[in-house]
Amino acid sequence: MDCQETTLPLLGSDEETAFALVNLVGSSPVVLVCDHASNSVPRCLHNLGLDEKQLAEHIGWDPGAADVARRLSVDLDAALVLSNYSRLVVDCNRPLRSPESVPEQSAGVIVPGNSELSLTDKERRVNAIFRPYHDAITRLLDERGRRPTLLLSIHSFTPNLNGQSRPWHIGISHRRNRQLAELLLNALRRRRDIFVGDNEPYPIDDDFDYTIPTHGDARGLPCVMIEIRQDGIRTAEGVEAWAARLVMAYREIEADALNLLCV
Repeated sequence: MDCQETTLPLLGSDEETAFALVNLVGSSPVVLVCDHASNSVPRCLHNLGLDEKQLAEHIGWDPGAADVARRLSVDLDAALVLSNYSRLVVDCNRPLRSPESVPEQSAGVIVPGNSELSLTDKERRVNAIFRPYHDAITRLLDERGRRPTLLLSIHSFTPNLNGQSRPWHIGISHRRNRQLAELLLNALRRRRDIFVGDNEPYPIDDDFDYTIPTHGDARGLPCVMIEIRQDGIRTAEGVEAWAARLVMAYREIEADALNLLCV
């Protein structure tokens, strides 16, 4: 049965919950989140009228981001929260007021299942996926209490957008507090074999981003969004290489990063 115009639950009892939790007892000060970890769509939404190939592209998720985040969770012994559903169902890194929260089109692709949705249908998606995911992050951060915490949000980006090449291999984005971003930028740039973007390919913006402003900046936590170019993490070897680079960079700056919590 189609759930879009009914009061039936969005997610069936046999479907994945809105989020996944990994290594909640990890010893690291780092907390990892991955807003666009999956391209899954609730069964009753019939792939939103898209085919599997379309959902596998960047419009459906951030390819490779979840794999990097899971590898970092192991290597850093860090807690991780991942969203389990496609950004096209409801985008977990968009303010609910944003037109991209439940987009009718993305990168020129029309999303039939998002056309002319009622407010009730949008709210059903928000209540089933967006709010549980962010509530899970809130609980995790609350339960850490006074433990030192650094928040890293893991994303990936396309090598080209609107015909323009994007040369950065990785980007570190921040909002108002630049200190943690500066430490990571400097550590990564010491590698010299990669081109590191500063607030590239995207800066963090209150009208466009939700996770870092809400869970990082609002709590006064050192926080950054890490964007890795997708052609570098399409293979297991690429994922391992980028996780290793990030772990090495973090180990170099950990002491200085923790000092930020004392300022």
